[in-house]
Amino acid sequence: MNCDNIHMYSYGYMSIKRCCMDELNNFFKALSDQTRMRIMIILYHHDLYVCEMAGILDLPQPKVSKHLTKLRDLGFVKDSRKEKYISYTLNLKDPVMKKIIETLACETQEDDQIRRDIERIGIRNRFECCCTVPKPE
Repeated sequence: MNCDNIHMYSYGYMSIKRCCMDELNNFFKALSDQTRMRIMIILYHHDLYVCEMAGILDLPQPKVSKHLTKLRDLGFVKDSRKEKYISYTLNLKDPVMKKIIETLACETQEDDQIRRDIERIGIRNRFECCCTVPKPE
């Protein structure tokens, strides 16, 4: 994804009416947890398997799975099974939410943790359990 054209205040008129306030509330609650925000930012950059995310985030797989379940139940990510592995992708249909994640993904790259996470996406195939199945495109 290209972050060159993202500017914090250049949205023009984007109506919040398109998005239900309950959905926005759930969205911001999901983002209020650092792990869930990191997951959504790395999924903005690439679809990933759970084991890849655990390696990228340097967190135990059960913890990552717990957060992914919450995000899936809220409808913000979707999963697909490939044998015993589960691949995740962002599932943001609302343009306001998409723009927020796009902005976060681009504007937070100066943060040491986020920069490290993004760099580790490039070595995702080195993490345990992910080298035996085809990668999601």
